[in-house]
Amino acid sequence: MTSIRGKWDTIYRERGDSTLQAAEVLLQNRHLLPAAGTAMDLACGLGANSLLMAEAGLDVLSWDISPVAINKLSAIAAERGLSIKAEVVDVEQQPPRPQSLDVLVVSHFLNRGLAPALTAALKPGGLLFYQTYCQDKVCQRGPSNPDFLLKDNELLTLFAGLKLRVYREESLLGEQSEGWRDQAMLVAEKPC
Repeated sequence: MTSIRGKWDTIYRERGDSTLQAAEVLLQNRHLLPAAGTAMDLACGLGANSLLMAEAGLDVLSWDISPVAINKLSAIAAERGLSIKAEVVDVEQQPPRPQSLDVLVVSHFLNRGLAPALTAALKPGGLLFYQTYCQDKVCQRGPSNPDFLLKDNELLTLFAGLKLRVYREESLLGEQSEGWRDQAMLVAEKPC
């Protein structure tokens, strides 16, 4: 864990908060967020998703393995007057508790083995917003290791027990210089 933490600490030490932008899955589907409830930004990095959800009135938990990221997020939240509970947590070792979340956002993080725990973390009616990189990419953005890249339609399989609300994955179809490429997004609801 120390080497992974060190890698991300270095990345977040060098990255400024001027690059903060919430995940597209959250930006495009913000209107689906509940008016109140507990939301988690899992593997939050500098917390752009956390900030958006806190501004929307949700109680936000932000977890990341990097203390550098968590300290920066805490400072930004304080500066903006937002209440975000940001914690250093290795989510692979300590996933969220079952039925504890109304909203769970995961962006640019993939650990297939956590899918059952993430589904279990949602309360009935809870929403999962998920976005990450695919193996079939037009550009070489994101990870190159296939362990961290989605196979074709894999999000649909990983979260098959949830009700699909939004899905987008363009793969290599059509005019590859247009559209939303290299990633898949999903919004799904836990059945009541």
